[in-house]
Amino acid sequence: MSGLRVLVPIKRIKPRVNKTNTGVETAGVKHSMNAFDELTVEEAVRMREKKSPQIADILAFSAGPAKAQDVLRTAMAMGADRGIHVQVEESEAQGGIEPLAVAKLLKKVAEEEKSDLVLLGKQSVDDDAGQTGQMLAALLGWPQATQASKIELEEKDGSMWATVTKEVDGGAETVKAKLPMIVTADLRLNEPRYASLPNIMKAKKKPLEKKKLSDYGIELQQRLKTVKVEEPAPRKGGGKVEDVDGMLNKFKELGVI
Repeated sequence: MSGLRVLVPIKRIKPRVNKTNTGVETAGVKHSMNAFDELTVEEAVRMREKKSPQIADILAFSAGPAKAQDVLRTAMAMGADRGIHVQVEESEAQGGIEPLAVAKLLKKVAEEEKSDLVLLGKQSVDDDAGQTGQMLAALLGWPQATQASKIELEEKDGSMWATVTKEVDGGAETVKAKLPMIVTADLRLNEPRYASLPNIMKAKKKPLEKKKLSDYGIELQQRLKTVKVEEPAPRKGGGKVEDVDGMLNKFKELGVI
């Protein structure tokens, strides 16, 4: 079969709670690519480097303000072939684009680009919704594997199959499905590379297509209201115990047992 077409959606994130506890801070904060999305870009590039199966195209996709192009250029510096940016200003999407809208948008992109594999981070580290991959699989009617820590591709009887090891409570689960497929990445999938200066310069010449939501027939609709956002409480320091009995007594004091 011909080479695979891989779609890698990425998000420009801003992981700091604002002073009013109503969302994430957008002003005066350094933005970056979502950590889980770095893993999927890296995984797509590693698939190409293995040369079996052949990867014909790695498309990085993002929706957001004009500055979201920065993370697309980073993805291309890491090895993606091209990018598509759907410009959505913050005034259009107060509070961000909700997961269902993102999934509907990605469905259009995957169909238009004839994608064989969509690699997403399992969640974004600002809103932590963790829903987009699952919703996209449902909309497309494709098989899915979430929280992947290992992905293996193989061709069998003229079809491409993916075997995915995924993290579950208490261990790991291995699933296998025929492409096209949706896979979301967990932190143990790989260690993303740093983009070298020569590749950063090359990325500036790679094609970056600019589009609008209307090009895909998508309209934003706010279905969710954020009531409150809080940062996790600071961790308390640990303590030493002399023996097992001391540990058990400590657990009892804490109400653990």
